[in-house]
Amino acid sequence: MAMETILGIRGPDFVMLASDTMQAKSLIFMKDDQSKIHRLSDFSMIATVGDGGDTLQFTDYISKNLHLYKIANGYHLSPRAAAHFTRKNLADYIRSNTRYQVAMLLAGYDVVEGPDLHYIDSFGAAQSINHAGHGWGSVFCGSILQRYWHQNLTQAEAVSILKKCVAEIQKRLIINQRNWDVFVVDRSGMRQLESINPASLSFDVLSLNW
Repeated sequence: MAMETILGIRGPDFVMLASDTMQAKSLIFMKDDQSKIHRLSDFSMIATVGDGGDTLQFTDYISKNLHLYKIANGYHLSPRAAAHFTRKNLADYIRSNTRYQVAMLLAGYDVVEGPDLHYIDSFGAAQSINHAGHGWGSVFCGSILQRYWHQNLTQAEAVSILKKCVAEIQKRLIINQRNWDVFVVDRSGMRQLESINPASLSFDVLSLNW
């Protein structure tokens, strides 16, 4: 399981992704400004964890092929189609000599299908889901996501849930994941929100009311 952490939440008209910005090699802390969320199109994005070289190379491969599809056909793939394309390529590479050690969350918005969040593991299995995570930090977030997620979730509530997850990770995980990037995609497109860090976590967020 990866030392990095990515989290995703799907709302009624948006999808939100969060990732820590830590980059480490074995037990060595390298830097704290490595974004793990990448743009695929104006209305889709992907968060990746795994081997550092694999995540960058595979994400770039998927992004360039999706852009080529738009040039050839005049429109972007829907988030569901992009997730199936990504899953199939990852599964094909597993059966070759070039295996990518990558786990992903693919998020997007389509005017017909609406918001979509896909959980894709390192073996090429994919599932559309309401909330998910990869990495060691996600172990502590499953119960929080299940407790606070609901069908009419607002973006403000989603940010609050992510802050609760980050606070729990920082409290219980020995790995220092102090800074987090947050992105959202909806009918207006993909954009970055305010980062989550120790200074942005208030007392109200830190208190979990079960």
